[in-house]
Amino acid sequence: MAAQSFISLDKWKKYVDDLVMDGVDDKSVEILYEELSFLVDHPFDLNSLTEEDLKKLPFLTDRQIKELVAYRKRYGKFITVYELKNVEGLDFNTLELLLPFVYIEKFSVDKRLINVDNLFTYGKNELYFRYDRCFQQKKGYQSVSDSILAQFPNRKYIGEDYYTSFRYSYSFDERIQLGFIAEKDAGEPFWNKTHKGFDYYSVHLLIKDIKALKCLVIGDYKASFGQGLVMNSDYSLSHSVAVTQGERRNNGFRRHYSTNESDFFRGVGGTMSIHHLDLSLFYSDKVLDGTVDSLLVTSLKTDGLHRLHRDWDKRHRVKMRTVGGNVQFLSENSCFGLTALHYSFDGKRYEPELKPYNVYYFRGKENTNMSIDYLFKAGPVKFYGETAISANKHLATLNGLQIQPASYVSFLLLYRNYDKAYQSFFENGFGQNSSVQNEEGVYLGLQMTPVAFWKLSAYADVFRFPWLKYGVDAPSSGKEYKIQLDHSRGSNSSFSFRYRYKQTEKNRKTENGLVIVKYRQHRFRMQYLYDNKIWSFRTLLDGVKKERDGKGGMLGENISFQPEKGKIKGDFFMAYFDTDNSSATVQSFERSPLYIYYKPSFYGQGLRLTCSLQYSFSAQLLCLLKLASTHYFDRNKIGTELEEIVGKDKTDLNFILRCKF
Repeated sequence: MAAQSFISLDKWKKYVDDLVMDGVDDKSVEILYEELSFLVDHPFDLNSLTEEDLKKLPFLTDRQIKELVAYRKRYGKFITVYELKNVEGLDFNTLELLLPFVYIEKFSVDKRLINVDNLFTYGKNELYFRYDRCFQQKKGYQSVSDSILAQFPNRKYIGEDYYTSFRYSYSFDERIQLGFIAEKDAGEPFWNKTHKGFDYYSVHLLIKDIKALKCLVIGDYKASFGQGLVMNSDYSLSHSVAVTQGERRNNGFRRHYSTNESDFFRGVGGTMSIHHLDLSLFYSDKVLDGTVDSLLVTSLKTDGLHRLHRDWDKRHRVKMRTVGGNVQFLSENSCFGLTALHYSFDGKRYEPELKPYNVYYFRGKENTNMSIDYLFKAGPVKFYGETAISANKHLATLNGLQIQPASYVSFLLLYRNYDKAYQSFFENGFGQNSSVQNEEGVYLGLQMTPVAFWKLSAYADVFRFPWLKYGVDAPSSGKEYKIQLDHSRGSNSSFSFRYRYKQTEKNRKTENGLVIVKYRQHRFRMQYLYDNKIWSFRTLLDGVKKERDGKGGMLGENISFQPEKGKIKGDFFMAYFDTDNSSATVQSFERSPLYIYYKPSFYGQGLRLTCSLQYSFSAQLLCLLKLASTHYFDRNKIGTELEEIVGKDKTDLNFILRCKF
């Protein structure tokens, strides 16, 4: 059953937009967007969902989750989703975010037995097809003579100029999930002499909550334990709009139902739950892309693109075996866990080219990581963290103190200290770096509702890097601040303002040689939203100023048409951008279709237009078409190298067809 339809805007998409503004890395945002796309397409029944289900929604605080579940226990089953407004701590903004993910099942039944008849009768199937194409020809698809290709084989893409993917999923309530994915990126071969078929395939089977078996996954899966210092293949929001929600909550195994070709395990994993003890074990045997010289792996390729002969030469060259486990003791007010994993490169040695900044990177045939994680609660106070060690005996630790004395105020203090020589391959923790290494910092976050209809969110992060970084030839430091103010009366309009300041240190060439200088960046965003249930209008102003690099901004308007009872929905976005150069970029905050995360960046002067239409032939069959065009005023060429387009315009098509049965 679909989610309730009286919310006409996809407010959760604005939440994801805010993450982009906060500088959360694209990989994490893409993973989160795909996860929320699935959940909004398969909402929870309010009268059967659990705390574990609600923890999948990152915008909910622990207190809000407990209050919601307690309300149901106290007053019985929900009659309507409108009752949610009576749950203590659920402010109007959070309520709008939550509503698309929940519904009321009219005829609730106990969990059905798992047998052949029920699997066929009550199982749900879904097919999803996507096709993307750019109308202008890019340099990589232009004709090149055979003689030139023989001498320079990487001057032309080896595949066709379109993107396509196919997904199939089967589910029997939440206990059995089966899925298959096939994808090829634009430029990758689909049916020619180089390769026949899709470039990427993924299969998974997930079984949950059958007696003592909490979870069993076979095929491709994600695994996350603790605070991500040893392993976290899930999203990591770090500095996000949930400024007081730094804890990693989605521990355990989840299926990998994504076109992301790198951040997952391939093998088997399972969790047994006995009273207050969870025991998890997993094994993965996966091939990676990389540059291999005899028995040396000099680099790994993680973008998943195989458009050139040199990409194809790196495809599936490195086998990686991983084995590990987690033991977790759970009680009402505490949690204690132990995680360990070991990985190797099938007899090969990982040996990246030695540079001053990567002296402490992992090098070798194998590595082992272990950690303990902990969580203690006492009324409004929660303390949590993780301390990890790698095989070279260097440590990484993260510890957080969260205080929520009332539903309208929350405070978070985080301290992290990642040794410059700590080494882990699957980590994804809180911090400024992309890896859990060479960083120390203190983070303070505050969220409160000082007066009715207003919400204030702010954070401060002060950090340092004890060793060199790429582009910084000395130990460095920095700081980052953000403040956001939201106003909503629960009527038809809302307003938000956000400002973020970041100071870092980088190399800079001068007449006297190379020096380390401070770089300061200012970003702000104002947004006004008007919604009359069918039509909605969103006006936004986005600006950036980078000291020594330039400044710029974007002014945009989004118009959405979404009738409560109608087969067609529409969305139109128009924006004008003007920036000094490629260092000062702005991002488009246009609405994205389900499962497609795409937030393009722009610089220079130009106009961005997008138009998307969604048509529901029936409850089972849906079609979506999106056209996006960018016109530049300041250039006659768009893009670089093989992605170069001659002209001022770039127009893209997205086509999606989804069928449920």
